[in-house]
Amino acid sequence: MDNRSVYSAVFDALKQRQDRQTCKDMISCLVNWSYEDPLAVVEAARPVRKLFSECMAEAARSGDYEKAERFRSHTYDTLLITAPNCLDDYMQALEFDRPVRERFYLPRRAVLLPFVQALEDMTYDRLDELFLSCPPRVGKTTLLMIYETWLMGRNSELHNLYTSYSDIITGAFYSGILEILRDNVTYKWGDIFPAARIKSTKADEKTIDIDRNKRYKTLTCRSLYGTLNGACDADGTLIADDLIGSIEEAMSKDRLVNAWSKVDNNLLPRAKEHCKILWIGTRWSMIDPMGLREDLLRNDAQFKGRRFKVIDLPAMNENDESNFDYDYGVGFSTEYFRQRRASFERMGDMASWLAQYMCTPIEREGTVFAPQDMRMFNGVLPEQDPDRVFLATDPAWGGGDYVAGPVCAQYGDDVYVVDVVFTNEDKTKSQPDIAMKAKRNSVGYLQIEANKMTEDYKDGVENALKSIGYHCTVQTKPAPTSKSKEQRIFDKAPDIKEHFIFLEDGKRSKEYQMFMQQVYSFKITGKNKHDDAPDSLAMAADMLFRKQSPAARAIPRLF
Repeated sequence: MDNRSVYSAVFDALKQRQDRQTCKDMISCLVNWSYEDPLAVVEAARPVRKLFSECMAEAARSGDYEKAERFRSHTYDTLLITAPNCLDDYMQALEFDRPVRERFYLPRRAVLLPFVQALEDMTYDRLDELFLSCPPRVGKTTLLMIYETWLMGRNSELHNLYTSYSDIITGAFYSGILEILRDNVTYKWGDIFPAARIKSTKADEKTIDIDRNKRYKTLTCRSLYGTLNGACDADGTLIADDLIGSIEEAMSKDRLVNAWSKVDNNLLPRAKEHCKILWIGTRWSMIDPMGLREDLLRNDAQFKGRRFKVIDLPAMNENDESNFDYDYGVGFSTEYFRQRRASFERMGDMASWLAQYMCTPIEREGTVFAPQDMRMFNGVLPEQDPDRVFLATDPAWGGGDYVAGPVCAQYGDDVYVVDVVFTNEDKTKSQPDIAMKAKRNSVGYLQIEANKMTEDYKDGVENALKSIGYHCTVQTKPAPTSKSKEQRIFDKAPDIKEHFIFLEDGKRSKEYQMFMQQVYSFKITGKNKHDDAPDSLAMAADMLFRKQSPAARAIPRLF
């Protein structure tokens, strides 16, 4: 019988009885099969481990702690078999004896698993480069430390290079790696890679060699501004972690250009042709090293065959809730991130919030709207009825673009933005949303920007209005073709700042908050990832001050 057939037979027996011998037979079967096909065993071990975990839990509930410990030991045995070939399993095995709430990985696993799987894809040559961006202090550098120890145990002959913006960061990374390799009580690196040995370390040079001394070390940690040429080499993995160290550097174009020059002239030449490159950190600017490298891979024909992936995981999800509310309170709550955002907004620095926490690099130079320039209100409208309530809508069909529109209550020349439409859902969701917002806010006039792609969008909105029993005037108006969208927004910006009054932070819905973030990120120069919200405001400003041209026509004489 081949290994797969033996596994199937033993697993069938294991499901019927979980006695000591059958469990040992299962472990032996997985070990023998792993010599032939280790990746197949990674998959085969999962249902076995699940069964062992269930048996452990059942034994613990019944009070048979000796039996529970036996199944816990079997669970660890399966992880030891698969850990050298599966990063997810490795990270679980590495901390297996630590209390769960003290572990790094398990409390964060649900969130970090996409990162882990992407790192594994790079290791198995399914990717050449990987870009990871997430907020500060969510565990990205510790994740890299654990990943690096996995690489070092798997193949000590490959040369890996870790770099960051300062010697302090690279020194901390070096110390963290040594802690994992040497602390056999807290970490199980020695159990997972029993044949691997630390051959030499040099604290002053921040190098580690595994198994034998080599000219280029198993791991070298060196800052971007340290000695790279001739001192290190990378044919395994090159990790570039936070190459921009501060907001001052991010705000200086000259310093960003200098950082890229160091990357292009000193760092990247250290990587051999087939070396894997990992970029990770805060996306400060469109012209930071990560941004320039990503743009090169996307748009230069010479890099057409380069396989890369970009994963951006912002602080807040589409529901304005934390993406990093880890188990056991080791992450960051929705309330924490909302407070951080409010602090940035109060200081008029939404650019830093978007860059550091929302993975949205924007250029401060050229931004048109800032919180301190906008008028705000606390949700209380003037006592009298508004002159009119209107809604200006920039439509979209979904696919990443947003349907955006401010619901405007006009009092003279002041316009209170009492609500917004803001969604990237398709028309089956956005059209009913527009109708519902119109009814809720007693909108009397609704204007939809028309173009070739949205000519029938108005019909869908009217049908949605009819279905909820609400009537208002709905018209379409094409955007002017005499100027670009960016210029149109820029021209209307003074009117928006002077006459439009927005809900203050703390009074906004999640939709409203995301609408305002897009407004703050709009700039007149360079690229705008999304400009739907400011475009809808420009349309509303046009509606506010549009002059009706007098018309003349001939009629019969009345006398």
